[in-house]
Amino acid sequence: MRQSDRINHIITQLSVNGSVGVGDLVDAMGVSAATIRRDLALLEGQRLLARTHGGAVAHGVLYELPLRYRSADRHEQKSRIARAAAGRVADGAAIGMTGGTTTTEVARALTDRRRLTVVTNSLSIASELAIRPNLKLVVTGGVARPESYELVGPLAEGALATLNLDLVLVGVDGISVEQGFTTHHDVEAHTNHALIARARRVVVVADSSKLGQIAFARICGLGDADELITDRDADAAEVEAVRAAGLEVTLV
Repeated sequence: MRQSDRINHIITQLSVNGSVGVGDLVDAMGVSAATIRRDLALLEGQRLLARTHGGAVAHGVLYELPLRYRSADRHEQKSRIARAAAGRVADGAAIGMTGGTTTTEVARALTDRRRLTVVTNSLSIASELAIRPNLKLVVTGGVARPESYELVGPLAEGALATLNLDLVLVGVDGISVEQGFTTHHDVEAHTNHALIARARRVVVVADSSKLGQIAFARICGLGDADELITDRDADAAEVEAVRAAGLEVTLV
């Protein structure tokens, strides 16, 4: 098992259970106890956990995992969502993209397009597109958040204020009828809302694990988006509730 897969499993277990045991991790992943201890030491050095005798416990920062540890999660579903979202992008369009693992997959699906203008506050998306001479890339300023690799705050929002976009693709951490679209950080939510406000059409891209979840900060209501693209693993009741609220939902 690759280290990235082991790390993803450890962090997922910490997020769910609050603690992990070396023995349980050895059994689950089929690697040595020494390998697990090295992985735990790595994560402790990054302040993502605290090691204990025989395992580790979660630090509070695990409410939002750094992007580099979320990229491998539900990759197949995110790839399907990305392909569907790329089909919504017309040649010659000016589009906006917030950060996130799913929107980054969309960016990868657009790399061969021509005459596109892409506006983003995401450093990960910018790194994917900056070397593509067939695309025009516009990156906002702002303060970089290490958890999401997004540029946020007044500098980012000021850069967006005079732009007009055909489509904005939005990544979120939670989707609910009661609270709409949410994310983990209040300033990030405000910047994402500023990007949404510049669009003629808004498409939210999120894997099914986000449905029924409510994160800390509200980005906007369901009525502020035109479509949600998610995967077919989504809970049927949650999907119907979102549709009943008036939002178009596409399952891929």
